[in-house]
Formats: sequence, C-alpha cells, structure tokens
Amino acid sequence: MSRPYRHTTPVQPKAATGRVAAVYAQMEQDFLLADGPLMSLSPAPELLAATWALLREAEIVGTAGRAAKEAVASAVSLANRCPFCTEAHALLAHGAGDHGLAEAARAGHAPDDRRHAALLAWAGATRSPGDPALAAPPFPAAQAPEFLGTALVTHFINRMVTSLLDEDALLPSAVRRSAYVRRAAALTVGRAARRRPEPGAGLDVLDGLDLLDGVGGVDGVDAPAWAGPGPIGRAYGTLAATASAGGGLLGLSARAAVLAAVAAWDGAHPALGGDPVAAALGDVPPAERPAARLALLAALAPYRITDADVAAWRQVGGGGGDGGGRDGELTRVLAFGAITATVRVEGWLTDNS
Repeated sequence: MSRPYRHTTPVQPKAATGRVAAVYAQMEQDFLLADGPLMSLSPAPELLAATWALLREAEIVGTAGRAAKEAVASAVSLANRCPFCTEAHALLAHGAGDHGLAEAARAGHAPDDRRHAALLAWAGATRSPGDPALAAPPFPAAQAPEFLGTALVTHFINRMVTSLLDEDALLPSAVRRSAYVRRAAALTVGRAARRRPEPGAGLDVLDGLDLLDGVGGVDGVDAPAWAGPGPIGRAYGTLAATASAGGGLLGLSARAAVLAAVAAWDGAHPALGGDPVAAALGDVPPAERPAARLALLAALAPYRITDADVAAWRQVGGGGGDGGGRDGELTRVLAFGAITATVRVEGWLTDNS
C-alpha cells in the first residue's frame, strides 16, 4: 500500500493472523476497522494489541458517557495538532448523540454546558503542566480511570498516527468544512458509537504480554495507581511496557538523550523554523542520531518527521535486524518516543488527580 500509510505497510485484514487478527476482529465488532489508522501499528503486533486494549477499555466501555470521552479525545488531539484524530473523535461524539459537544471539541470552543466546558478545558490542558484546569479534574473519582485512560491513549495514538499516516488522505475535505456533512457522516458511525460492550474483553488480546517494569529506560510502567484494579490499568501498563521496549532499538547515548529531552519538556510545541531537536541530540554519536531523532520527534513534534528522517535511519541500518522487520522496528522506535511523552503527560495529570 502507499496512501494513506507512510513509511510502513500495515497488515491487511484478510492477511492477518494471530494477535493482529484477534485485534482486528475486536475492532470490527466494537469500533470501526475499515482501513483505520490503528492498522498502522500492525507491523508491531504487541503495540497494536496494547493500544487497542487501552482504547477499548478506557474510551469505548465504562460508565462515563461515550460522547464526553470522544470529546475529550478530540480536544486532546486538537492540542496535539493531529487533525485526523480531532475530526475522527468529533465524528464519534456526533455519532454518540451530542452534536454541540462534538462541534465545540473539534473547534476548541467552550460549550454552553458548564460541565462540558470544564471537561474540554481539562482535556486541552493535558499538555500544559500547572494549568489551573488540571487542578480539579471535572469528573467523578470513579470515572477517573476512563477519562485519564482516554486522554493518555489519545496522546500516544496522536503521535503514532501523525508519524505514520498521511492525514490529508484519510480526512475528506468536506468533513472539515461542513457541520452538516459531519452530522450526516455521523449516521454511519452512530451504531458503533452508541454501543456499550462488556468491559475486560480487550485484555484477551494481551495474552502472553507481561508487564515489564522499567523496560527501555522508563521506570514505573506497571499498572498505575490512578487506574485502580480494573482492566484499564492492565492495558495501560502493558502499553507502557511494550512501547518502552522500543528504546532497546536505540543506542545507549541516543536513548539517554531522548529521555533527558522529554524529561525537560514543558508540553509546548517547538518553535517554527530551525531544527526542533538538533540541540538535544548534539552529543549523540552520528550512527545513533537518526533513531534518536525519529523517537524525539515522535515525542515532541511528530508532524515534523520527514521522508528524509526515515531514509537517514534506514541508511545507518535501521530496520535491518530482527524484531518484526524494518516496518516493525520503525514502528517500535517511534512508539518509544510516543510513550516517553505520554508517560510525561501522565505525571502531570496524576499529580493533580
């Protein structure tokens, strides 16, 4: 395939086997498959499974309203400058029946409903540590795992989708231009958006994936306290562990540079112009720099990854080893950066939750 997928070729549904086939089957039943963006993770089956498990258990099932959680995902995506995800989640919020909330989330506006306004303000502030909107999360404590899990899996997916897909090819221009078109399109996803599948089934695709504390240099990636004892914690811990393991594909200097740069990150988007990560990678050996660059861009500015960045990684041998082939290794390198940023965001949110 070429478009809308960049840099990698996903596993097609008819060719899927094992863990990938199991994930696709759940996605088709509980969500929307249809050549969807999560397929871009299929060259790394463990990442696809863990991402899907968290998305399902936090965003699709649970007691919190589906429209509210989709609006949170849309607002987070807007803050991360992921236009496809912004529109896709707004469309699902439309499908769940709240058209005003959907339009407010995609546009960055405050809805008339005060609780919804507070919820979107919180979601939009999730990459702004210290923002007053984070001080008092606008949802019941019992629903915190759902809203936190939704925000965090969105932060991870935003980075992966922006890195691996041509978002313009995915998103019809009419959807961007017309609220009428968005409401009409929502009819096609309405049934899926209103379904309430049973919790826990997402964990079935994680069979055999262990929680590995500290893999890849990120500490404390087992099931987190904020998630409680339910399936959301298991799903998040597994995603954090499997994505962090991608750090093993970077050299020691490269991995240390990425971790240090993200640890110092304040949530802001890099300034326009110049190279957004060159200074952070100045001491990394040249042979390690292309992988470090990809991972750090995935963390901080995935929309600035270019074909040349991927080509430079391949030129120094990236994707030439095992671990699922070149597409699998690229997916894992990017996932290491994406999860490192997501874990950083997790710290900001749970300090106030």
